[in-house]
Amino acid sequence: IRGGALIRGGSRGEPADKAGLAEVFIQAWRTGGTVKRNGDALDDFLEMRAAKVETLGGPDSTTIAFDCLKETFDEVFPVFEEFLLSAPAFPQDKIALAKRQINTGISRRNDNPWGIAAREAAKLVYGADSPYAREPEYATVNAVTRDDLLAWFKNHVRPNNVIMGIAGDFDAAQMAARLEKSFTAWPRGPGTARPEQKFPGPKPGVYVVEKEDVKQSTVYMVHLGITMDNPDYYALEVMNKIFGSGFSSRLLTNVRSRKGLAYSVAGGVGAGMDHPGMFRVVMGTKTEGTAAGIDALLEEIDNLRKKPVTPEELQRARDGLLNSFVFSYDSREKVLRQQAFLAHYGYPEDFLERYEPGIHAVTAADVARVAEKYVHRDKLAILVVGRTKDFDRDLKSFGPVTALDIAIPGAAEGGEDTKSGR
Repeated sequence: IRGGALIRGGSRGEPADKAGLAEVFIQAWRTGGTVKRNGDALDDFLEMRAAKVETLGGPDSTTIAFDCLKETFDEVFPVFEEFLLSAPAFPQDKIALAKRQINTGISRRNDNPWGIAAREAAKLVYGADSPYAREPEYATVNAVTRDDLLAWFKNHVRPNNVIMGIAGDFDAAQMAARLEKSFTAWPRGPGTARPEQKFPGPKPGVYVVEKEDVKQSTVYMVHLGITMDNPDYYALEVMNKIFGSGFSSRLLTNVRSRKGLAYSVAGGVGAGMDHPGMFRVVMGTKTEGTAAGIDALLEEIDNLRKKPVTPEELQRARDGLLNSFVFSYDSREKVLRQQAFLAHYGYPEDFLERYEPGIHAVTAADVARVAEKYVHRDKLAILVVGRTKDFDRDLKSFGPVTALDIAIPGAAEGGEDTKSGR
């Protein structure tokens, strides 16, 4: 039996000067346990029963989930209840441990060029101060206090802010009665409002991150995408499949296989559930072929308009999408999880059922129309992470170049306050 509580509120709701608060909360909530039982004792209790209770988080939600055998449900479910209904302990040693782990991640965030590119691309598209792009820093993590964590729990972990789901081997009526008994008296609290956000998109141009210790360039071309409730979502799904998703996509076929200009390449118009995704074309290429690779990507973007989709491309894309969709929801647990997210974001209950007929209905004319409407070469921010001195030509040929500073604030001082559990 598996289940969980999807709680409205994640990192996008934390103060900018305490970025990382939600992550500290997620870790210390679980590892610290509750005022009834500490986290270490709960670990031992669950391990003896081959069970798990875990906490996870994202920009707009926090999840606490359990996983146990049917035979141990009556022992494990009370632990799940305890986390929701009892005050968290948040011992200082577990808070300090969470901060050290987060700060370790900060110290290593410039090691991977793909991670750098993804992070800086988000800043270009959403703005560096946007909750969908900002990063925790040593100072903001160390500013988080135990009182902040207790306040976060009080303001978010309330029944009117939670969607709960359970799947597994049980009688549904009996389980509903069990949930009613457990949570009916749970006091309501303030809801978590969705913040109003503006998304102007990036300033077009070329942005460079100098990284001397790499042997290839990582390229991101980005601008603003759409939300999944956009009526053109299905046509864009098909366009993305044709353009840059899968082994038969145009990007992989032409840029990697035929021209040999990319180690990896993909792209398409991204869709978020409650905020716009990104149009993104990404490529890993040899340093000495960076400009040639960018040329090839821009050519494929232009070809979305110049070269109409063939009947074979259209059919292959529709079949590929529908075949993979089946495996995404081939269990009740997967369907339940998605239904919880749909409810969380205010989507209609039959959103999944609309997918198959929506994809089937897409025509070549639809693909041409959405390519014209949602793919804009003139709005692109082109981001390159690599060793600029070895590029095959100056990137100024693609537009004005801005060098990005990715230095980690506070790194010279060691970053974290290791003596305090604050």
